[in-house]
Amino acid sequence: MLAPAALGEEPATTTEADSSARLPLEELQLFAQVFEQIRNTYVEEIDDRELLENAIVGLLAELDPHSAFLKAESFEEIQEQTSGEFGGIGIEVGMEDGFVKVISPIDDTPAAKAGILPGDFIVKLNDQAVRGMTLEEAINIMRGEKGSSLSLTISRKNTDQPLQFTLIRDTISIKSVRHKVLEPGYGYIRIAQFQSRTGEEFKNSVTALTKETTALHGLVLDLRNNPGGLLSASVEVADALLDEGLIVYTEGRTRSSRHRYSANKGVILEDIPLVVLINGGSASASEIVAGAIQDHKRGVIMGTDSFGKGSVQTVLPLDDGRAIKLTTARYFTPNGRSIQAVSIQPDIYVERAEIRALTKNFQMREANLNKHLGGEEAVSGKTRTENQDVITADNQLYEALNLLKGLNILSKSTKVLMD
Repeated sequence: MLAPAALGEEPATTTEADSSARLPLEELQLFAQVFEQIRNTYVEEIDDRELLENAIVGLLAELDPHSAFLKAESFEEIQEQTSGEFGGIGIEVGMEDGFVKVISPIDDTPAAKAGILPGDFIVKLNDQAVRGMTLEEAINIMRGEKGSSLSLTISRKNTDQPLQFTLIRDTISIKSVRHKVLEPGYGYIRIAQFQSRTGEEFKNSVTALTKETTALHGLVLDLRNNPGGLLSASVEVADALLDEGLIVYTEGRTRSSRHRYSANKGVILEDIPLVVLINGGSASASEIVAGAIQDHKRGVIMGTDSFGKGSVQTVLPLDDGRAIKLTTARYFTPNGRSIQAVSIQPDIYVERAEIRALTKNFQMREANLNKHLGGEEAVSGKTRTENQDVITADNQLYEALNLLKGLNILSKSTKVLMD
């Protein structure tokens, strides 16, 4: 989760920073001694600037998996990511136990097409072991020219042997939002990542769906394998679905890291049943939207537990074109739930599975009997839609659509009884 880039945090006041929080002289002397020993006796001569930069990298890397020192090129890449285009293999990653952990593959990228999954651990990049690398070093290896290859060795839960993948790098152009009609009256919107224009694109997709189908009876919002992005974009999407109330709030040590974000009056889909799909690759901004929908009981959350990243990173530019990405706050759902390392738990748990129709045998019916009594002219049943094969290949989406149909039938029955 990225907050808008800031020039710096407010300094601690005298009351906030007592003598015990000041830099300890003994530790500074220790650092100077270690620095001097490395400088004078290490097997190879290292430039003082490089040594100091390494110290800064280690300082941030030891804080948490998401804080990092960004060289100028890495800073540019983060800005490219939030605008929607960058080079690489298409995965959102973090560090855990010294290895690169896949948070989520990005839709329609080499990583997603190859079958890389959320929760995979990258243990080798080409022939280089990842353990001991910084996150930035690993990302720099994964980046490269379009058409060049990259070998990954993956450790995956419940597999006995490491998995080998060879990916061809490509220009990663992320389409943040896309939509389609599942069946007449039922729409689908997929948000792949929260970028600067995601809120606007989401509203445009809703408008397009209302024009492409009959009266909209339900909507599936797909946030699976969405690694997050901009906090402001997640607030925009939640605001479009909620009429009022708190969306999310953040708590940090400084005044500038403490915010409350609330919905404005007016919604784009009033009283339309909503199902939100999440899984282990749904992180950060995705969890903000899902948490707000769940707490306000605006829709049903379906799928599996989310990733559990409940922290906010602020990119703080430095004077020389470099920057630090620093965890500055935790975020909380409207009901005060922290998602950090806990996850959003779905209202209806549906594990990803394969749907296979049983072989149909001939079944005798009344109409097959000789001299059967005539009946009224048969009413033609619903035809199989062009999306049906896609839906049944995705059991979670299939369950979401069936739930929306059931809610629509019940709402009609309730209306008849009330009338």
